[in-house]
Amino acid sequence: MPALRLTRRNLMLASAAALAATLANLARAQGAKVKVAAIYTVPFEQQWVSRIHKALKAAEARGDIEYKASENVANADYERVMREYATGGNQFIVGESFAVEAAARKVAKDFPKVMFLMGSSGKPQAPNFAVFDNYIQDPAYLTGMIAGGITKSNKIGMVGGFPIPEVNRLMHAFMAGAREVNPKVQFMVTFINSWFDPPKAKEAAFAQIDKGADVMYAERFGVSDAAKERKVLAIGNVINTQDKYPDTVVASALWHMEPTIDRALGLVKGGKFTAEDYGQYSMMKHKGSELAPLGTFEAKLPKELVARVRAKEKAILGGQFVVKVDDTQPKSSV
Repeated sequence: MPALRLTRRNLMLASAAALAATLANLARAQGAKVKVAAIYTVPFEQQWVSRIHKALKAAEARGDIEYKASENVANADYERVMREYATGGNQFIVGESFAVEAAARKVAKDFPKVMFLMGSSGKPQAPNFAVFDNYIQDPAYLTGMIAGGITKSNKIGMVGGFPIPEVNRLMHAFMAGAREVNPKVQFMVTFINSWFDPPKAKEAAFAQIDKGADVMYAERFGVSDAAKERKVLAIGNVINTQDKYPDTVVASALWHMEPTIDRALGLVKGGKFTAEDYGQYSMMKHKGSELAPLGTFEAKLPKELVARVRAKEKAILGGQFVVKVDDTQPKSSV
């Protein structure tokens, strides 16, 4: 009997040790950093990419992730870089696949255990290819209201990268907001067919200013430089550059990628990440976007215009007003 009791005791101790080890491993897994890689076709400072990079750097600073990123990756090299990251032990890969859609989706199929979150106009692809987009049409509408209220020539210039849904919907929202305040306003629309070519965007802006535009919609870098040189006003997009153009950039529609990234990381860490559309998390109601502080122009704008914009902002957040999403290519009306 003593030997039998000892055996039982040993078994109980062994079971307890096994349970403790299992719990310890689980705790380590839950506390482990997610290995994340990002692939960008443009520099980190480019507006759109800078917001993704900023959100991932914040997660890295919190100690949530191990983060690697490649910038200025040519379209022809995109698939190769994706595969290198997927085979390099990264659990989560982020990027923009607009120009390399087929290649990105092919890589995701080949690595079903790696999770992908890609900027895309397409649909999610089960089981591991989720998509996101900058649905910041809400603050774009508000900046349009401001532009419509401050133009004196009733001509607004708009310089964009490519006429794709991600750009088109913001331009249309901006134009609709301007028309609400000023039905007489007209627009000049130019696409430079590049995501990062400030000199080309600047020249396009100069051409519009020469035709009478006194407010510029700066969807691309370079437009605010032209506006500053010609002493006209500008509206920013995605990031706030008023600190660099305090007398030029009146307002900006800001994009915050943190709600999207943080939600995705939580699901990856919990083993619950699936293919879904994250577009909604860029909207104002999810704190994925906002109208930037008016800053240097707070006291310069007509009080009644600011009050009207704030009322519309409140209506959007409260669900009483929904900004229409129009992905068709906008046209000049001048």
